[in-house]
Amino acid sequence: MFLHVREAKYLRNYVIWLRFNDGAEGEINLEGELEGEMFSPLRDLAQFKRFSVDPEIETIMWENGADFAPEFLYENMTVMA
Repeated sequence: MFLHVREAKYLRNYVIWLRFNDGAEGEINLEGELEGEMFSPLRDLAQFKRFSVDPEIETIMWENGADFAPEFLYENMTVMA
């Protein structure tokens, strides 16, 4: 099964809530992942909060083109009980 992000909401700091196409949902803290040319601008919380779920690539994406693979998000999120 291919994983796709269906919904995403900003929660706090660098934490995003996600729901996937298989029904799994949880939170992921991306603070430690914001390194490099594409991701370091997202350390600015105002920019970080401006993500959306891109309908083409079916994952979260920012205005500067930064995105995370759905598989990475899925494997690293804390599943909600």
